[in-house]
Amino acid sequence: MAEIAVGRVISGMREVSRDALIERAACAATGLSELGVGAGDAIGVVLRNDFAFFEASYAAQRLGAYSVPVNWHGKTQEIAYVLKDCGAKAVVAHADLLPKVGPAMPPEVPLFVVPTPPEIAAAYRIAEELCAPPADALVWDDLVTCFPPLPEAPAGVISSMIYTSGTTGNPKGVRRLDMGPAVAQLFAAMVRDVFGIAPDRVVRTVITGPLYHSAPNAYGLYAVRMGGLAVLQPRFAAEELLRLIEQYSITHLHMVPTMFVRLLRLPEEVKRRYDLSSLEWVVHGAAPCPADVKRAMIEWWGPVIYEYYGATETGIATFHTSEEALRKPGTVGRPTPGGTVRIYGADGRVLPAGEVGEIYLWLEGFPDFTYYGQDEKRREVGRDGLVTLGDVGYLDGDGYLFICDRARDMVISGGVNIYPAEIEAALLAMPGVGDCAVFGIPDEEYGEKLCAHIEPDSSARLDAAEVKAFLCGRLADFKVPRVIAFEATLPREDSGKIMKRKLREPYWVNVGRRI
Repeated sequence: MAEIAVGRVISGMREVSRDALIERAACAATGLSELGVGAGDAIGVVLRNDFAFFEASYAAQRLGAYSVPVNWHGKTQEIAYVLKDCGAKAVVAHADLLPKVGPAMPPEVPLFVVPTPPEIAAAYRIAEELCAPPADALVWDDLVTCFPPLPEAPAGVISSMIYTSGTTGNPKGVRRLDMGPAVAQLFAAMVRDVFGIAPDRVVRTVITGPLYHSAPNAYGLYAVRMGGLAVLQPRFAAEELLRLIEQYSITHLHMVPTMFVRLLRLPEEVKRRYDLSSLEWVVHGAAPCPADVKRAMIEWWGPVIYEYYGATETGIATFHTSEEALRKPGTVGRPTPGGTVRIYGADGRVLPAGEVGEIYLWLEGFPDFTYYGQDEKRREVGRDGLVTLGDVGYLDGDGYLFICDRARDMVISGGVNIYPAEIEAALLAMPGVGDCAVFGIPDEEYGEKLCAHIEPDSSARLDAAEVKAFLCGRLADFKVPRVIAFEATLPREDSGKIMKRKLREPYWVNVGRRI
């Protein structure tokens, strides 16, 4: 096999060298500084996975400014909220997104337009006429080509300001503080030990998740800056990922469990068709991974799969290998060096091993943060120097962390705590179930009862009685949903994460309370 060149970023039929991309970012930084963007300011980035996303992000870093990736799935009012809340001094957006980004723009803020490339247009079925910037638009490429490069900033410059998904109320911008050289070293160590990315390693990766999400954002920015090979997948597609792994001898991936599920559902002949022997380091996080899914992936891809637990706010606090996953099914790992994890009960007491409570964590040396403009929200999530992500779980006797569910997703039915994640994992083992979401809905007698919305596989024919019978053989009766609904397509973010709030809300309208 011919040697695969590195130092490149590839998207569809397009390619740019890492050095040329960094040079363009440096020129963009000069142009933005001429417009008054400076240290501590924010640049809104409403882009899919494209070269310009990296250029805008690296340009912000050179200025000591915050790059603010915006979930481009949002409606105009949702995008407008983020752009106003972060105080964006400039915005960069793909041409086809202008119908909703244009009306969302704060007054007097320049909007730079990036042509929507053909591979993204094909992936999202975007009409060709929407892909070119309007004649009167400010074009990103003009900004890049009209200015000399700005010199590189010192180590430790400010990075992205990620907005949380906003499950309750408006999203909050996570603004990290006191970013300096020591923090840069901490981040480099975390990227090496968790993502497997380091200057002395040849890294060839496919960036599969949307760069507006925290983990793909950090992973992608580091992978490209380190000078390896980065292939941008416009939209996750299971067999296409396998083809890219073989074509480019991919060594590293960052994924989420939903991607594993879709890969495992490929026909056996498709799975066997591709050479995946180049894989060295496949890391995942962001959502619980059912133990049987993890085991099946390790059996297929080998002991190259790693998992972490953490968040934009806290850094990565736990980590584990494939061997540990098989030995401790369902764990999200043990604390990393410098990581602290404690379980607190409702009374504020630190709980012993085996008892379920709210998870608090922190990584020593990680820069503190605030929720931009909402310092009181920052105080609400803190306790004893640790931070909660809203998850509930327990530590076992060996110090391994297990997550039961999100605190907000936990259902209390007749005084009994029920964790939907356990039920969802059982449902995913049922033939014909493509994906599912389990949550609580109002019940006059018990307060709440369980409801499941199921997205069947395209060829499956399921009914509620069949689903209940399947679960009754695997779960206690009180864990079997009383209401089961089927959806052709569950509402989800581009990462594959189901937007459970959209399913739950209609059941709680006019009830007088909400979860």
